Amino acid sequence: MNALSTAAIGAAEKRVAFRAGLTSGRIQRLPGAFNPLVAKLIQELGFEGAYVSGAVVSAELALPDIGLTTLTEVTERGRQIARVTDLPVLIDADTGFGEPMNAARTVSLLEDAGLAGCHLEDQVNPKRCGHLDGKSVVPVPEMVRRLRAAVSARRDPNFVVCARTDARGTEGLDAAIDRAKAYADAGADLIFTEALADAGEFAKFRAAVDIPLLANMTEFGKSALLSAGELENLGYNAVIYPVTTLRLAMYAVEHGLREIAATGTQSGLLDRMQQRSRLYELLDYERYNEFDSGIFNFTLTGEA
Repeated sequence: MNALSTAAIGAAEKRVAFRAGLTSGRIQRLPGAFNPLVAKLIQELGFEGAYVSGAVVSAELALPDIGLTTLTEVTERGRQIARVTDLPVLIDADTGFGEPMNAARTVSLLEDAGLAGCHLEDQVNPKRCGHLDGKSVVPVPEMVRRLRAAVSARRDPNFVVCARTDARGTEGLDAAIDRAKAYADAGADLIFTEALADAGEFAKFRAAVDIPLLANMTEFGKSALLSAGELENLGYNAVIYPVTTLRLAMYAVEHGLREIAATGTQSGLLDRMQQRSRLYELLDYERYNEFDSGIFNFTLTGEA
């Protein structure tokens, strides 16, 4: 990282790295980053990428994940996160924010924002959380048009267009596999099948689809929580942990606020807080000081 806490490598290099990771034989682990500071921590701890969840962007705005966020809001959060990390960042673009032409514009803006890729889903707009019941998916030809528009809009061919299908919960596993094949034929680089139940379903999907696959390991949903090693052994290429960091943070915040409300002090919480020195380390305070003194290192003599 440089002195201004921006990524040391450019977006094009991150996209190359993401594509290389997807074909490396090693699973690419992408924890959710709910803000730029979390993205810095994800990089420091050695993960292969970071993920920006649409559900988390919605939740941070105190909105349910039902398609209420705008393209502008999602793009700006993606830009803020991609700016501070050398890791490739994959972002949730929901249904593309409208018709196929909107999906094309979505890809253009996300590419401009420095993202390494995005995923588009086949739900009816407005969408809902993939692990809730009552979802509806669009006909295959409509999703194919959505994907073709997205693929045609990218200027960097290494920008990854991932197709997500929610058909497992509405039409069954075989239908989801058929959709994945159609989406691959439409130009998708990566397939994300939502709400697979267990290792057997993940394995069946892997056996049927030829291109890279992404697994969603979200908590409290319909999928068994398989480890990264298990998913790698099943042949999966990437795994996201979309809401994990937000859930951890909000649990801790709620616990702390309840104790302050009850006792009137946070003194009993200090051992559960990130210390000031650790925060400053993540923020690169020392490098900012070096940068500042390196520029403002002159003195004025005489009169102007």
